[in-house]
Amino acid sequence: MRKLYVHNSLSREREEMTPLVEGHIGMYVCGPTVYSDVHLGNCRTFTSFDVIYRFLLHLGYKVRYVRNITDVGHLEGDVDVGGEDKISKKARLEQIEPMEVVQKYSNGFQAMMRTFNLLPPSIEPRATGHILEQIKMIEDIIENGYAYVKNGSVYFDTPKFCQEQDVYGKLSGRVVEDLMQESRDNLKRQDEKNHPSDFALWIKADPSHLMRWPSPWSTGFPGWHLECSAMSTKYLGKHFDIHGGGTDLKFPHHENEIAQNVGACKCAPARYWLHANMLLLNGKKMSKSDGNSVTPTQLFTGESEHLSQGFSPMVVKFFMLQAHYRSTLDLNNDALLAAEKGYKRLMEARKAIDQLNAENKGDLSSLDREIQELIEAAYSDMCDDFNTAKALGRLFELATRINSLKGGQLSAADLTPGVRQELSSAFDAFLFDIFGLQDDTGGGNDNRLVDGLMELIIDLRKDARQNKDWNTADKIRDSLGDLAVQLKDGKDGTSWTQN
Repeated sequence: MRKLYVHNSLSREREEMTPLVEGHIGMYVCGPTVYSDVHLGNCRTFTSFDVIYRFLLHLGYKVRYVRNITDVGHLEGDVDVGGEDKISKKARLEQIEPMEVVQKYSNGFQAMMRTFNLLPPSIEPRATGHILEQIKMIEDIIENGYAYVKNGSVYFDTPKFCQEQDVYGKLSGRVVEDLMQESRDNLKRQDEKNHPSDFALWIKADPSHLMRWPSPWSTGFPGWHLECSAMSTKYLGKHFDIHGGGTDLKFPHHENEIAQNVGACKCAPARYWLHANMLLLNGKKMSKSDGNSVTPTQLFTGESEHLSQGFSPMVVKFFMLQAHYRSTLDLNNDALLAAEKGYKRLMEARKAIDQLNAENKGDLSSLDREIQELIEAAYSDMCDDFNTAKALGRLFELATRINSLKGGQLSAADLTPGVRQELSSAFDAFLFDIFGLQDDTGGGNDNRLVDGLMELIIDLRKDARQNKDWNTADKIRDSLGDLAVQLKDGKDGTSWTQN
């Protein structure tokens, strides 16, 4: 199995990834809070981890991929006490049950993931389905001396934890002294805490609160951070391989997760922490209030002032893959137009591979070796912290060779059948298995009818030209041109593309 290197957010270093159990990988990724339609930035994060999941499977690992759904405990403003639960607020405003809100937006989230052709996780647990596990973890934290009860709520004792365990602040890179000085005096119940940096593990619910459960301390609900600690432990064990999420979750969510796990079992949860970076719009952070935002649906339809047209889900996904997952990515109309051209070019190259003639000969040619080296380089790029941007660059280099073979600038006689098959397999592996793209350009494997009709039209045009029926040949070419279909006559026959 190939060696795999990742950038570990915890150590801030490139490390060789060695699974706890050979051949197996446990991966937990923080999922959505289902109180509204999924944000485009979340789509980028989940696309990044889908590629990571797919590549690990492609390498031969048996992967248990856990991605949670937050359906309770996430308070307005991402605070730890005093705010209103986002799902309860939505239910109150729409005068429906909280679980109606959860079901509606869970369905919408999963439908959008299917639209982007993301694989479902191995397990997709909900916070409300794991209240008992969360209560048990709180009991363990209290027993180990790192939590206290105040008026029916339970708080994590951050100062004591920092004094006894040298882990808080390591992931986010924030200085513990600064964290300890932070105050949230504007929050309700601030006076219940022993220290401003303490955070809620269990929150006593007001009688009007729609989502609440009995516990040893009060009728209430768990804190937002607790669910991920409890569910990752349940399904992956106290110590597992990969924990992922958006970079905005480093603090406080992931930092508090680590504290909870160490506080409960005195062991850190994940060995490797991976974080996907932000998606910008026109160089700025997306914001509805500033009008600088676009939804996934608006991207597909083009119904946005920021866009000149709609873009297919696969073009949007291809655009996201053009940047490394740890880099910020600037979404803008020109970049999407360029991504559309690049996406079509690679899909056309894949279809052209099967049209290439290859000859049986003894030794590999320099072209054969060049193609094999580019394929190997693409794998090396993916093994180096899942660098989709560089791997796509290798595919574009291969596409250049394919087009040169197709156009006659390179001799097809220099390509052996074995290497042509390697080229075909590599394109299928990267485009479809690893990147999870689909061919929606009008000539892929799912469009056999279109392919068959185009072959018939090309044959009719060929017959017309052989019979010197130039009017018919030109009419076929011009009519196809009106439909944005371009015919390309080459040494090995006529091919077509859709612009």
